[in-house]
Amino acid sequence: MQLHVFSNAETVATEAAHFIVHRIKEVLSQQDRFTICLSGGSTPKRLHQLLAEDPLQSQVDWSKIHVFWGDERYVPLEDERNNARMAYDTLLNKVNIPEEQIHVMRTDYNSPADAADAYEKILHQYFDNQPHSFDLLILGMGDDAHTLSLFPNTDVIHENTRWCSSFFLEQQDMFRVTITRPIANRSSCILFLTTGEGKAKALANVLEGPRNIDQYPSQSVQSTEGSTIWMVDEAAAAALERR
Repeated sequence: MQLHVFSNAETVATEAAHFIVHRIKEVLSQQDRFTICLSGGSTPKRLHQLLAEDPLQSQVDWSKIHVFWGDERYVPLEDERNNARMAYDTLLNKVNIPEEQIHVMRTDYNSPADAADAYEKILHQYFDNQPHSFDLLILGMGDDAHTLSLFPNTDVIHENTRWCSSFFLEQQDMFRVTITRPIANRSSCILFLTTGEGKAKALANVLEGPRNIDQYPSQSVQSTEGSTIWMVDEAAAAALERR
């Protein structure tokens, strides 16, 4: 695991954007597609904006990018809370990725379970019999130490077979659809972006506390096939002993 601490959230987003462009170039020099799994949240939003504008936008061959999402609130695409909508508004509508290479977690099925089944099929089509899953999985972490839709003390944390699942999150009064650890941890590179003083206690527990994935689900997501990188700001790192 690599930890990089930067001065503020803007620097985290900027450094992450440059890292992503470098990684895309590196991977595309060896293969003809790049699979990226996006996250919701404020830091990824700024990251998208940086990737969508020059000088970075013109450095990427967007026609070879294949886009996925790590999780989704089961609300319509038009809803402001929808992660895919945010990504379209801040990035995808501004770059030339073929629409058939953008794999939204659809929320117009008869049930969230149907949506999870459909997304799992897409993941298997891409990643069955492959040495790893996503070339890059971008994640955030909540102040309760959740990542993806792996919230503390939820059964989905312990899902070991399915690649995508759905469940009702009582504290938010909504259904969520999420990829699970078996596919997430097969990513070639996992990039956590964490900013703000509200994340400091959770980050210290995740990185330096005893292992307890029920209480700190972000502990459970780590690449078995490559690298796991944390990019955080000074505020989020404030409670860490090692910096």
